[in-house]
Amino acid sequence: MLDQWRKKLVESQLTPELVEKIDQAVNRRINSAGFDPWGLDPETVKNVVAAMLPVYRNYFRVDSVGAEKIPEGRVLLVSNHGGQIPLDGFIIGMSLIVDAPKPRIVRGMFERWATHLPFVGSFFGKLGQVVGDQRNCLDLLSREEAVLVFPEGVQACGKTVQHRYELLRFGSGFMRLALEAGTPIVPVAVIGCEEAYPSLLNIKPLAKLLSAPYVPITPLFPFLGPLGLIPLPTRISVRFGEPLRFEGDPDAPDTEIELKVERVRAAVQAELSEGLRLRGDRLFTGSGAHAETTIETDPEPSTKEDGQEKEIPVDGKN
Repeated sequence: MLDQWRKKLVESQLTPELVEKIDQAVNRRINSAGFDPWGLDPETVKNVVAAMLPVYRNYFRVDSVGAEKIPEGRVLLVSNHGGQIPLDGFIIGMSLIVDAPKPRIVRGMFERWATHLPFVGSFFGKLGQVVGDQRNCLDLLSREEAVLVFPEGVQACGKTVQHRYELLRFGSGFMRLALEAGTPIVPVAVIGCEEAYPSLLNIKPLAKLLSAPYVPITPLFPFLGPLGLIPLPTRISVRFGEPLRFEGDPDAPDTEIELKVERVRAAVQAELSEGLRLRGDRLFTGSGAHAETTIETDPEPSTKEDGQEKEIPVDGKN
């Protein structure tokens, strides 16, 4: 019964072209048992993409730009982080399957404690996600995978709305991994997630009591109970920047590594600033991925000027 429902879901939501893109992305490492070395299951990927595609397309109306810049083979995707829950990781992963010209499975790194939650660890594994440690990351890169990291750390998710899009200090671990693996770095900016769950206040004493990184108060949570957990339908944009390549000793002093880290942070900030500029104040309608233009026309355009024929502008420019 459940298998029939999953089949109907995939058939109703995924076009043959999108199914082909998913197969292209996941079938590179599949073994005879139907999984890859990290437990990725192609059928689970299809089911989740089919279930979440309406959310991606119709609820958040995601725009993506620059995915064609991502080089083939091993790559580190370095992104800003925010929004109370890891919504940005989901958006980036979907964009590189659904909208990228060359689809990729994004390998996110999740916290080790998640493996102790019922079904969570195995479910993440079936989606191609792995426990976030150095050895796993190097193994993935050695097999030419795309690995997503958030060097601001989990604390960035708990930023309050007045500090949205303010990048925290980047950790340096990703840079040492990139140098050791000879991996290019692609800066990524996600715009819109931080307004989907706008935190007004972080209750630090309660977070400490619960051993949680933060406990947010949003305009809807906890006042509306479980309904307050539904994110606002902000329009989300993803921007992929130009690849950055670094050389050097992965065991170099911190001061030397930090200079390289700051170059990546500046690149992420540049993509963020451009996306925010394009979107402006239109949280629910504006795109941070593409400039939106309007065509202006004169109701009675003149075709002569000083006795000379004049071309009628069609793009709003003279």
